[in-house]
Amino acid sequence: MITLFLLLTGLIAAVVGSLVGLGGGIIIVPMLIFLGIELNMLEGITPQTAIGTSSMVLVFIGLSSIISYNRSKQVDIKNGMYFIIGAIPGAFLGSYTSGLFTIDSMRIYFGLFIILVSFILIFRDKIKPSRMFQNEKYIKPHTDGKGEVHYYGFPPYIGIAGSFIAGFTSGLFGVGGGALMTPMMILLFLMPPSIAVGTSMFIVFFSSLGGAMGHMFQGNINYLYAAVLIPAAYIGAKIGVRINRKFSSDAIVTALRVVLLLLGLYMIVQGFS
Repeated sequence: MITLFLLLTGLIAAVVGSLVGLGGGIIIVPMLIFLGIELNMLEGITPQTAIGTSSMVLVFIGLSSIISYNRSKQVDIKNGMYFIIGAIPGAFLGSYTSGLFTIDSMRIYFGLFIILVSFILIFRDKIKPSRMFQNEKYIKPHTDGKGEVHYYGFPPYIGIAGSFIAGFTSGLFGVGGGALMTPMMILLFLMPPSIAVGTSMFIVFFSSLGGAMGHMFQGNINYLYAAVLIPAAYIGAKIGVRINRKFSSDAIVTALRVVLLLLGLYMIVQGFS
């Protein structure tokens, strides 16, 4: 039964995460805490092991997504290289900062973070993209898999600073960083959503790698649970990419907004109870 729960968690988290560029940890971490701490169905789960194990799983979700998205040229690797300069050290630092969490404080802060993500998803389509970082010397073309050429760009130092913050949240909460980077790329760097989602998973891979290394050094990864989650997550990521290509993700995003908002409120209440 436990194996089935973990397989379903990995599959669903990866489908949703790769579909909208979130990564999937925003589902994996609460589920590990719920199964391990609240239901006592998993042994050895602490806030740190939930975060560390999620970071390890996200490495494979990111890898699977990169391979699939890159086939249709939805990954902007050139600009993505700037992002990983900030994301990797940010995630490594975040992984050590997560050691300060108690179970109650983790629930509260993670709950607040989830609510923030839900509001980002709610208002993402209502906020007009800003051209404040658009400068002719940074704007370059990117041709997608359909042959369409898109022009956008950003100052490298802004991309590095933004990805450092996203990477820090990745290591801190085990979420991959895509929750912050995807809207940042769309609203501030004017990337088309399809390219932003693919590039976000590129960042998720490297930020999760940095976070997983930090958590591995601290002994925060449960390799048994990760071994069950990873195959399901790898397959789920490929399914999410296929759904992204064939259908609009609007319905999924709408449902996800509500689920994340309720989940965030639940975790905050549990943290204070």
